[in-house]
Amino acid sequence: MNIIFVTGNVGKVESAKKYFSDSNVNLEWYKYDALESNINDIELIAGEKVREAYKMIGKPCMALDAGFYINSFPDNPGFPGAFPKRELLDKLGLEGLLEAMREIKDRSCYFKECLAYYNGTEIRYFYGISKGFLASTIRGNNSEKKWSDLWSVFIPQNHIHTLAEMNDEERNNRNDNHTSALQEFSKWCKVKKL
Repeated sequence: MNIIFVTGNVGKVESAKKYFSDSNVNLEWYKYDALESNINDIELIAGEKVREAYKMIGKPCMALDAGFYINSFPDNPGFPGAFPKRELLDKLGLEGLLEAMREIKDRSCYFKECLAYYNGTEIRYFYGISKGFLASTIRGNNSEKKWSDLWSVFIPQNHIHTLAEMNDEERNNRNDNHTSALQEFSKWCKVKKL
């Protein structure tokens, strides 16, 4: 079975490969950045992306959207939500984020992801979450596997290093009870024998 992953983010593609390496699914990459709605809802955005992608390619495909939520962001709890790149990274940058959070004691935050799969008939949704807290400085290395520059300031629960400081093995085997939408989708594909 061929499934096309529609995304402009090479880090998401690299992450997906590990979940499909031992399955009957042949994952293909269609490089495309869909325009996103202005609605703060990752499920809605993922659904719109996958419908748009299916119209273009006419084959079963998947799209993934992820949000970043800072529980105690000053005057805007949950910021930036579904718009981490547009509202946080492009406007504030990592330095601006850390400055805004400098005096805040509650540094808890989380990534939430939604993968939408569409076969032309129905859409299925799969979810993942990774909880942690913000580092006080930017730390780590750049990697083709990163999904976001936020990896340099996000420390998963039960850890002391940012995602950007971890190597592949550490990221893949961390003990923070995170879930992955890609992994959930891969499990479903195996059960459905796609």
